[in-house]
Amino acid sequence: MSAGGDGVPPVGGGLPPPVGLDELRSRIDEADREIQAVIARRAALALEVARAKREAGAEEDFYRPEREAEILRRVVERNAGPLDDGTLVQLFREIISACLALQKPPHVAFLGPAGTFTQEAALKHFGHSARTLPFDTIEGVFREVTSGAAHYGVVPVENSTEGVVSHTLDMFMQSSLQICGEIGLPIHHFLLSREASLAGVRRVYSHYQSLAQCRKWLDEHLPRPERVGVASNAEAARLASVEPGTAAIAGEVAAHLYGLGTLAANIEDEPENTTRFLVVGRRAVPPTGADKTSLMLAARNQPGALYELLDPFSRHGINMTRIESRPSRRGKWDYVFFVDVDGHAQDPNLAGALREVSERSAVFKVLGSYPRMIL
Repeated sequence: MSAGGDGVPPVGGGLPPPVGLDELRSRIDEADREIQAVIARRAALALEVARAKREAGAEEDFYRPEREAEILRRVVERNAGPLDDGTLVQLFREIISACLALQKPPHVAFLGPAGTFTQEAALKHFGHSARTLPFDTIEGVFREVTSGAAHYGVVPVENSTEGVVSHTLDMFMQSSLQICGEIGLPIHHFLLSREASLAGVRRVYSHYQSLAQCRKWLDEHLPRPERVGVASNAEAARLASVEPGTAAIAGEVAAHLYGLGTLAANIEDEPENTTRFLVVGRRAVPPTGADKTSLMLAARNQPGALYELLDPFSRHGINMTRIESRPSRRGKWDYVFFVDVDGHAQDPNLAGALREVSERSAVFKVLGSYPRMIL
């Protein structure tokens, strides 16, 4: 028998009345207070960690790639929605970055100038509390990190449609720096200008790779204007900000930096266009359980040498995810190979494979073991 005594359920099936808008806003305010209190507690703990490290004589660089990777993987594992994994990871990256800045923010050199996709990648990885330092060349980034003036550097290494960035690979032939991490950044190109419409554009500036990545769109919408390659998309945006009748292909950040309007958005020919960046530093990264290792190898000059060089990976059950050749600069038609494999150099299986590979190599160098990209 229902509470009404006549077999008829009460109105609404016994459900509580809907919560009003004012009550929902009040609950949001309370949740905000709780979030702020928890973040403050986390920041205080970060300061305690910094104090303990200083008392133990630890280095002033408090950023630990392996520790951050561990935290972010747990964030993804715990996520039950409604926010997606990518959003939660970026929220936690910024919390980690802000807490780290209370200790000592990492100084991160990047291929500049300000407003490049490389800076965007650096901020995605280190958070906006890091101090980013622009350099005109990839060599300049490596030099700044090698000297100790910057803790880390961020450089592009390959694009999903245009291939490798050869200058970055070539730097590893002479540098002692270690790869400490990797960043994947979806690349969305915007046509930026002070002109009011496409009709006013007589010249388009951009980096040569961006011009190539937007070739079909340009052929269809701006077939007549001159296309001029420059050192970076940020430089293209700067030029478009001072030269009448010009436009730049660049990222959305450059529009704000240089006061440009957007004539067209997402003009890249491949919607899945992504660039991979590397984080370089002076210290090796300990294992995390979900790692990648990058190598530089050269085979001996004899028949079947490359097959014999790579065979240990197969026999030890190591997954090779990438191989790229570059001229070695030791002689004509002599090459080195850049190889990525799953696992950390300290993992028993991979360590065994690397011992065999090193014995068969004319050149053998571990460029770094580092946490696999999370998102």
